[in-house]
This record gives sequence, C-alpha cells and structure tokens, in this order.
Amino acid sequence: MHNFDIKKKTIEIAGRQLTIETGRMAKQANGAVFVTYGETSILVTATAAKEPREGIDFFPLTVDFIEKMYASGKIPGGFFKREARPTTDATLNARLIDRTLRPLFPKGFRNSVHVVITVLSYDGKNPSGNLGILAASAALSISDIPFSGPISGVKVGIINNEIVINPDTEQLKQTQLDLDVAGTESSIVMIEAGANEVTEEKMMEAIYQGHETIKKIVEFQKELISEAGKEKMEVTLDVIPEDILSKIEKEFGKSIEQAANIQGKLERYEAVDKLKEEILTKFSEEIGEEAFEELERFYKNAFEEVFTKFVRQAILFNNHRVDGRGMDDIREITCEIDVLPRVHGSALFTRGETQSLGTVTLGTGRDEQIIDGLEEEYKKPYFLHYNFPPFSVGEAGFMRGPGRRELGHGALAERALLPMIPSKDDFPYTVRIVSEILESNGSSSMATVCSGTLAMMAGGIPIKKPVAGIANGLIMEGDKFVVLSDIMGLEDHLGDMDFKVTGTRDGITAMQMDIKIEGITKEIMKIALEKAKTARFFILDKIIEAIPEPRKELAETAPRIESFKVNTSKIGEIIGPSGKMIKHIIEISGAEIEIKDDGTIFISSPDKQSIEKARKFINDICAEPVMNQIYEGTVTRIEPFGAFVKFMSGTKDGLVHISQLHTSRINRVEDIVKIGDIVKVKFIGLDRGKIKVSMKGVDGNPTPKPGSIQSQSSYKKYDNSDRRDNRHNRYEKKRY
Repeated sequence: MHNFDIKKKTIEIAGRQLTIETGRMAKQANGAVFVTYGETSILVTATAAKEPREGIDFFPLTVDFIEKMYASGKIPGGFFKREARPTTDATLNARLIDRTLRPLFPKGFRNSVHVVITVLSYDGKNPSGNLGILAASAALSISDIPFSGPISGVKVGIINNEIVINPDTEQLKQTQLDLDVAGTESSIVMIEAGANEVTEEKMMEAIYQGHETIKKIVEFQKELISEAGKEKMEVTLDVIPEDILSKIEKEFGKSIEQAANIQGKLERYEAVDKLKEEILTKFSEEIGEEAFEELERFYKNAFEEVFTKFVRQAILFNNHRVDGRGMDDIREITCEIDVLPRVHGSALFTRGETQSLGTVTLGTGRDEQIIDGLEEEYKKPYFLHYNFPPFSVGEAGFMRGPGRRELGHGALAERALLPMIPSKDDFPYTVRIVSEILESNGSSSMATVCSGTLAMMAGGIPIKKPVAGIANGLIMEGDKFVVLSDIMGLEDHLGDMDFKVTGTRDGITAMQMDIKIEGITKEIMKIALEKAKTARFFILDKIIEAIPEPRKELAETAPRIESFKVNTSKIGEIIGPSGKMIKHIIEISGAEIEIKDDGTIFISSPDKQSIEKARKFINDICAEPVMNQIYEGTVTRIEPFGAFVKFMSGTKDGLVHISQLHTSRINRVEDIVKIGDIVKVKFIGLDRGKIKVSMKGVDGNPTPKPGSIQSQSSYKKYDNSDRRDNRHNRYEKKRY
C-alpha cells in the first residue's frame, strides 16, 4: 500500500464543511488539491513549463474547467456517450477563474501554466464555480509556480433583504443577487454578478461582507501552505532592458506622445503603426540585422511601454484623455429602431466607435433552449447570443464558432436583461436576442445591453423597464488614481480595471469587474459605482428619447401565441390515442399547439383565424353539450334506425334516431340525409352514456324527399317498438 503524505485541513463556511486535501491525488503536477464542500468535490491541478516560451509578449495561462457527468449521476448523451466539448457553464467558469488568477502572476512571466479544475462529485446544492477559485489558488500556492496568492472566491446572495454567504442552488432561485466575488486578504480582484435591481449601497455591502469570508478562507489556506508548500521555482522574467527603454523614450518620446493623442481610432492606429515601423527600421540599421533580430521583441515592447506611459500620465496628471473627453464624459450616442424590415424587433445602438445591431426573434415553447449539464436538464425561454466578427475592429480573420469571449460577453448581457423579461404567464413566447457587433472600440457588451433593450421595446415585448450599461476604467500609480467613465478600447487595454455595470433607474441588474493589478480599495469601488450610476441614467434618457415605452402590438411578422387552461383530466382527450387528435387539430387549423402538464395550452400561429380554429376545437373537446342547445355537425354514418352526427368541431358523436329526423315520420333515413351532409342538431340528453340529438323542428335542415313520409296506417303497421328497440340495441352493441 502506498505511503501517501496527505495534508488535510477542514473549516466550516456558511454552515457547511470545507475540506482541502493534498498529497493523495495527482502528485506529479506542480500542485494539486482535492477540495470538498458539502458533497461537491473538485480536483484542481496546476502545472508549469520548466522554460519560458520564446517570442511571445503575454503570459501563457490556460484554465480548463471540466465537468464529469458521472459527478451528478448522469450518462452523457449522443452516440459516443462520453464528455465532449465543455458546456457553456463550464466555459464561463473557466473564464471566471482565469480572470481572477491572471493578475497575480509576475509581470514578464512567460512559462506556460495550465490549471485544470475537474468536477468529480456534484451534490446539486453547492455550485462548483466559486469553489474552483479557492481550489486553484490553493493548488498554485502550494506549488513551486510563482503566484501572488492565496486568494479565494465566495458566492453572495440577498434573500428577504438579508445577505447570505454561499447560498445553495435552492436559495439561488429566490435570491435578489447572485454575486461571485474574489479577493486577496486586503482587496477585491474580481466581481461577477446578476441582480434584480439591487442598489449601489446594498451591492457594496454584499461585496465587502463576502470579502470578510474571503479573508477567513485565505487564512485557512495559509495553514495548508505552511505545511505543504514548495519553494518557488527560479524563473527568468521577460523584462525590457533599461537602456533600450530609455533610448526609445529619449529619441522618440515626443513623436509617440503625439501619435497617442490622435483622436480617431483607425487614424491613431495607422499613425502608431507607421511610427513603430520607422523606429524599428532605424534601430535595425543602427545595430545590424542579426543583432536586431535577437532584440526585436524588446524594441517592440519598449515602444508599447513608452506609448502606455504617455497615455496613462496624460490621464492621471493632466486630466487628458486620448479623444479629448473629460473624465466623466460619455461618447456620442445614437439610438435607432426598426432598422430591419422583416425581423420581429431590431435596433442599432452606436456609442462613439462601438456599434451593436440588436435583433429579437419570438418563438414558441418548441424553440426554448435545452440546457443539459451537471444540473437536471431544463429549458430556457429567453437567451442572448453575442457575435464579434473580425471586421468590427478593422481586421481580416476567420469566422469560427463562439469562443470564451463571445460566450462571456453574451452571458453578461443576457444576465443584465433577464430581470426585466416578462414572465411566461404574461408573455408566453420564447425570446432570442442576437447582438451583432459591427464596430468595436470599448465595451461592446454594454452596447449589447442597450441594443437588446431597444430591440425588445421596438418588437413589442412588454419588458418591465429599460436597461442600460456602461464600462468604467481605472488608471492608478501608487496612491494616485483616476476613475474613467465610458472607457474606449485603448483605455481598457492600457488601464488597470474594466468595471461594467448595468441596470435600470431603480438598481443594478448585472456587474462585472476585471483588474490587472493586485486589487482595488473600497474607495475606488464606491467611486466607480457612483460614476456608473450617473452614466447609466444618461444612457437611459437616450433610450427613452428613441422609444418611450414598449410597443403595444407585436410585429406583423411575429407569431401570435394565446394561452388558456383546461382541466388536466381532459389532456388525454386533447392528445388522443398515439397523438392522433392533437395531430388532427394542428393539421386542420395550421397552428402549433403545446400542452403543459398543468393543463396550460399554448396555441401559436401568424394567422389569428388559425388560433381561433384550434382554440374552438380544444374548447369543444373539453366542453359538454348543453341541453336543448343547437349545434352544427356532419353526418358521418347512417343506420336503419338513425344517423350519427359529429358536432362541436367533430369532437362529439351523437345519434339522431329516425324518429327525430323530422316532424313527419319518414320511411328511410336516406330519404332525408346522406353521409357528409351538414345539419343542425339539438342536444336532447344521454341514453346509457351515449349522446342523443334531434333534428326535429330545427330550422335549416334538409326536407324529406317526396313520397318518403309514412302514412299513419303504414306507420302503425310497422310501428313495433319492441322490434325497433331490439334492432337499435343490436346495432349499438355492434358499434360500441
């Protein structure tokens, strides 16, 4: 038996046991931990290449979040019955953890690092996403990989106005806030939140109450690190030589500063690229091609460093932004609706050089998105897709499926609009929003929120309130900082924070914060939230100018859906044997029909007459005929003793006895009706559970053929009630 050197620590968090263990699993990784919270267990490994990657100017970190379906007792679907590509939730969790970890590695670190979070057991109560932040921190902290941890993440909710730490999945269904927050012992490093109009003050309270728990978990990790931590590896950082940096700044600083302050994005990029090429050519000629080839990346990085320095200093010390705006100015905004003629709702939102084309498509219950992951399979009646083609930033590239960026931006915008989507009872449609980013220069996800709001209002979706979003930034050097409103792409790239907030006039609906430094203070957080609120209100005014409220009617091209309830005992009759009846209703009406287990019926069609036809048919199935009420029906069968008539949309089958065909007595049923005749019948009761109807004295029915009326004598001659009843009973027995 193996002699494992197991180190194990346990702490109670939010009333549940949190256990971290190392030394038993995946020992060949640089660091590995097995973490259990409740009965959710994950294995996290951290590995690093021994040598740095050559010729790159970024930190090569990869985070994979792997959901094993056996973790929740499920077998994967599909032909191969094995896990394939990650679910959207897994991809978003990987992105969440990557964003949290990335700022905490040394600047210039170029060794490839791979963090793998594998969900091995899932109890259906404790989500694994924020648990992955804690476990990834622990695995990196005990490894020999350089990392400025430990950190931790927690989930925070608000239920009945009370803040709840790590709410379980049932509590999350009733929470006003779903907040993932991560931080170090001293500051916040990442925020991801969805909310139902939470105020800025309550959001701050939730964030920093979550931070108190984070401090506790960080201290807990330190105990494990002291016992199991390895000595950190020696690494070579890719740092620009000081002589190259000073040479470029001294000789070209003024030119770089001028190029950095050109206002148009494409014009600025063109000038910067041209200047960079001139500088690189000069130094290549000066030191020789062979020597320059070895140092080229340092010259390129030095140029970027000087460029960044001038942009940041202009903002921080001169209150000067590249495009000439003030620190709190919002770029020019244009809101347009109905830009596409055939779609169910459309809008074009342009803010500065960022533009989103938002479209809305309405569907039925059959169009709901099926979600199959570790949770029980469920359907989404509302979803948003975000597309970011390369032409939006003036580049030529490949058009592939959505990556982490597209999924992440789409999920944020979807979450922002979700609280304002009407309930299924009030609006029984499936809603798909698509954002096509046509131009991008900062905060296209927030433009998506705005175009989505406009498109829904233009499409007649009765959203509760309009939603707008804004991205703020941060430039910070030492203790001096500036918070910027409505950051453009360059300020995002060269700044220290990307802080996105969406909401209505009454509160926040979503929030996301990423930073490139080791954390931000409470003061910065408060200022950023206040500026975001002011900017949000400004954009909401622009939206309301374009369309004050949702239209009362849907687009002519949109399907119509009507819903009503029937007694659940009638569902079987509506569906019929092997679905025969429901298929018949769909065929004759041309409408789509969906039946819920609670008896709710959804009927959809672009044609209102089709809906009415299907609705009448279903109502007729569920209704009982009324005594002495006259109905129109079709003769479907003729017997010597009478005619059978289908009425109430063909859902009821009644017998018109020969004696009830006319006020006069007739010789044969065929002398007054034939199969296929449309007749009017009056319901006169039930006979042993069978429906009896009469045509006697009902206007609008056929008249007997000449000579078909019996005389009194002949009638008496053949009027043998017992024989007629016996014959009737024989036919009835044969039929039923």
